[in-house]
Amino acid sequence: MNVLVVDDHPLVRKGISTTLSCDEDIDVVMEASCIDEALSLINSKKPNLAIVDLNLGKEDGLEIIKRSKVKGTTTKFLIFTSSVKKEDFIRSEEEGVDGYILKDAFSEDILYAIHIVLRGRKFIDPEITKYQVESTLSNCFTELTPREYDVLVEIGKGLSNGEIANKLFISEHTVKKHVSSILLKLQLSHRTQAALLVNQAVNLYGGMVNA
Repeated sequence: MNVLVVDDHPLVRKGISTTLSCDEDIDVVMEASCIDEALSLINSKKPNLAIVDLNLGKEDGLEIIKRSKVKGTTTKFLIFTSSVKKEDFIRSEEEGVDGYILKDAFSEDILYAIHIVLRGRKFIDPEITKYQVESTLSNCFTELTPREYDVLVEIGKGLSNGEIANKLFISEHTVKKHVSSILLKLQLSHRTQAALLVNQAVNLYGGMVNA
């Protein structure tokens, strides 16, 4: 396989290239220091994978991915960065990256991430996984109506349908309808799963996310 390393620091590029040279499955390692160089190599050499730093001096590494995808590239993209900022991960997700790994990762972890991505699966650095969970939870909850959200909160507290009905001043039949709708929207099969999801959100956010 052919791999492109995109980083504006020569020592970083050389370090990654040295790591990749230890993998017998990697035939060619190319290097680029900026967006234009990277795009030129992606268009002409069509690497199987591009390892891209988010911050290329004053340039945004995600531009490489954005422009390449517009042209229908088959190259997969693994973000390799020192940034642990939530917003950087979210931006990367929005551009459809195939993986996200931090620069302090061990060499074997980098190689593992590469092989995971090239097998068509997604790799997210364990330090960043929490943001992925947050995003999933937030997207789930936005599907609910305000009243369904209220019911879900009470499910998380372990209340029965009758207790929820009394607390929210609605009929038990209405509660049952809301519970069914919640389970359908969140793709769950039992209210216990809904309660677990709520508790997971509480642990992540220190409280429920806003619907």
